[in-house]
Amino acid sequence: MPAADLPHAPDCMQDAHGHIRFGRYQGCIARLDWPRPEGRWPRMLQCLRHKRWQYLALTHPDYVIALAVVDVGWTGAAFAYLFDRRTGHMLADITTDSFPRHAADVADQPFAAARFTCHSLSIRFSRRDSTLAVDLQSPALKLAAHVDLGTMPPVLAVIAPVGAHSHTTHKTAALAVSGFADCHGQRYSLDGAVASLDYSNGLLPRETAWRWASAHRAGLGFNLQQGYMAQHENATWLEQQLCALEGVQFDFHPQQPLRRWHISDEAGLLDLQFTPEGLCRKNQNLLIAASRYIQVIGRFDGHLTHPASGARHVVQGLSGVTEDHYARW
Repeated sequence: MPAADLPHAPDCMQDAHGHIRFGRYQGCIARLDWPRPEGRWPRMLQCLRHKRWQYLALTHPDYVIALAVVDVGWTGAAFAYLFDRRTGHMLADITTDSFPRHAADVADQPFAAARFTCHSLSIRFSRRDSTLAVDLQSPALKLAAHVDLGTMPPVLAVIAPVGAHSHTTHKTAALAVSGFADCHGQRYSLDGAVASLDYSNGLLPRETAWRWASAHRAGLGFNLQQGYMAQHENATWLEQQLCALEGVQFDFHPQQPLRRWHISDEAGLLDLQFTPEGLCRKNQNLLIAASRYIQVIGRFDGHLTHPASGARHVVQGLSGVTEDHYARW
């Protein structure tokens, strides 16, 4: 389904009758106005179920940088890493949470303000007009970046049911970025890097799991997921258009994630081999919550087919990430 067939995103999530506007859209949903339940206990339960996160990936022929701020309702978390593709080494890998305190704040608006602050890591996203400024401070890694939102391709916006709950997500294609990162005395210019953003906001079940893949360059990219959002957030960016995909399958070895992955779709529009180069991993058990998380950095090869024109687009050595995640939160 090409972008012309995807409706434009509504201004808000609810229609005039208070019904949630489930669907796939192009553009940004300006107001994420989740219905407030009646009663003190349902409102408290909604607060615990409400999850928000903002994720930024910066991919470059020489490195991959990723960072995120996560507000899980009753606590917060953040991570950041820098992977050097030339050496195959993870030069910085910082993961922290604020349990039992709450140090995360993510706005109810895509690609806007977000922050996380603790003694070992500070991340701040701040929006001014069409620029998203990102500042990261830690002993191992520092980052100052400006992401250009003014000329971005169509944004994928999704409102989808998740069991008895609902969730929204916004994904961008390749974005221009400027700035630098400092890691262990070495400066990495962001010139030539490509930025992509993932903003998610909604109510999730107690246990949530997904597999995810994302990679972008100018004129070509994809966001693929198998898990709690079903097929709703599967899409490619081709020929300046946003194209929706249906079911996507991830064939990989969960116990050996550094072996090659194979990702394909039901309609035969996508066939990708993912060759891992490195990974970051987190296993955490807080008794009342748990997380098993692997994000793998590597390169994609294969092809994408435009669903309307039938044109086949070769993917060769495209830098990106895959993910395998289970959360009890």
